[in-house]
Amino acid sequence: MCCIFSKLVIVMENQEIKKPLPIGRSFFDQVIEEGIYYVDKTLFVKELLDKKTVVALCTRPRRFGKTLNQTMLKCFFEDTAEVGGQDTRVLFKGLKIESAGERYMEHQGKYPVIFLTFKEAKLDSFESSYHELKSCIAKEFQRHDYAATYTSKMVDLEQFERIASLKGSIADYSQSLMLLSKILYDYHGKKPIILLDEYDVPLENAWSQRFYDKMVNFIRPLMSSAFKDNPYLQFAVITGCLRISKESIFTGLNNLDVISILSEYYDEYFGFTQEEVDLILQYYGLETKRELLRDWYNGYLFGEREVYNPWSVIHAITNWRKKIDKLPAPYWANTSSNDIVRKLIDRADSEMRGVLETLMAGGTIEKEVHEDITYDEIEKQPYNLWNFLFFTGYLKNTGLRLEGVKRMVKLTIPNKELQYVYEAKIEDWFRKTLDAKNLDAFYHAILSGDVETFRRELTSLLTVSISFMDNVENFYHGFMVGILSRLNNYRVKSNRESGDGRSDLIMYGENDAIIFELKPAKTFNEMPLECDKALKQIEDNNYEAYWQDEGYTNILKYGVAFYKKKCFIKKADMTPQ
Repeated sequence: MCCIFSKLVIVMENQEIKKPLPIGRSFFDQVIEEGIYYVDKTLFVKELLDKKTVVALCTRPRRFGKTLNQTMLKCFFEDTAEVGGQDTRVLFKGLKIESAGERYMEHQGKYPVIFLTFKEAKLDSFESSYHELKSCIAKEFQRHDYAATYTSKMVDLEQFERIASLKGSIADYSQSLMLLSKILYDYHGKKPIILLDEYDVPLENAWSQRFYDKMVNFIRPLMSSAFKDNPYLQFAVITGCLRISKESIFTGLNNLDVISILSEYYDEYFGFTQEEVDLILQYYGLETKRELLRDWYNGYLFGEREVYNPWSVIHAITNWRKKIDKLPAPYWANTSSNDIVRKLIDRADSEMRGVLETLMAGGTIEKEVHEDITYDEIEKQPYNLWNFLFFTGYLKNTGLRLEGVKRMVKLTIPNKELQYVYEAKIEDWFRKTLDAKNLDAFYHAILSGDVETFRRELTSLLTVSISFMDNVENFYHGFMVGILSRLNNYRVKSNRESGDGRSDLIMYGENDAIIFELKPAKTFNEMPLECDKALKQIEDNNYEAYWQDEGYTNILKYGVAFYKKKCFIKKADMTPQ
């Protein structure tokens, strides 16, 4: 027994304890200090220094590592002597930026840094959202209060104290970042770096909550004073989902370098590359999951680099470490409300429904690219809606071309996770459509054997649906189940064992049963023939036998054929209507 125990101890000692993945961790220093697995993006520092960009606006979808990168930049550049005093150089030991050489590492810990995140400013009124933004700015002033006493201008000190104590005016907060830059420059003798994370959250929220103009009127002068008219700025990095148009909040900001998902710069620093994913899988011994991971979470094209959704990758791998056969899930899809997909579906006319059907069937669409977007015009201009879906990660670029002076982009759904989002939202939309629609005539026609009314009402429902599997029996099967199951006092069974085979659908109540056999047709003219085949199948397999044995004497039998959004219906022992 002792020998067995000793061997077990030796085996356990020889096993490497794997680092946890950064679930719930988006701060660089926290990830490094806690020994969490880190996908090394520190060469982002090198590119920023090499390109000497004054103001970089990096736009990427939500949960693609923007906050982790921003906190990494803060840890790298910030002179921490007055704001904590910890040695942050040790955080970069063994990372790629250290290997890049001393010409880059000499910038480590040498600058004052103003760090802000606007991600919490998403409340239901302008007043509450504005208060959250004030609090965010005030906390950064409080973090740098050591520098305020150094300023020689009483007017600056008074304004500093008003902002820090949440007693300033809108004008105070609109000019706050330039004031803090000046005070930090006076104290350190070096211009500060400004890092602003999730800058567009308050704007997106304001658009959704209908106080967009008020929020723009605050954000515009804040951005202008910080990034356009600020003589004390070393450089700035702004991150968010969208590039909001210059006319909206970046008026006159000519030194803005926009790094969107179409830009070739910094393309590998947000999201996981294939090489990085392969290393993660190898580290955790999950190489067999490579193709599954690729099908579900890859497919985003940033610049010329195809990347994975990092949020979904780390959640999938974390769950596979616990249970190797756990099915993939829409982890990223569950992090937000996906309101934009809902809005697209809600306002979809026949043309938009056709485009959605193309996408969901695995096809591509082509739209004009507009990188400058204003939220208040999303619903006014159809191309804005498609661009919104593209730049926020719901569609993937598969090719760019010029059409005169217009840039055209081919778009498709990136992966299975996003396919799930569209399907789930469309299912929800169709359920709500049915809730609002009176189906009495439809149900009465079925129960009374009125084939023509049954066909007309079913065609009407098909017309307003968004199908992505036309002529595939499973789509029509699910479509019919969804409609029939809403009839009170009747139950619907799908593929129930009956007689000598399985009928597609059975709807039954207290006294009667209705048998449906569904057939997709390859052409419009083939529908009557498919109806005949359906009825013959019902008879040949004696589907009604079970219901006769159960005492049902009123049994209706329908053959239903579909071609795209058309249908044809026959009832047993009746000529077609």
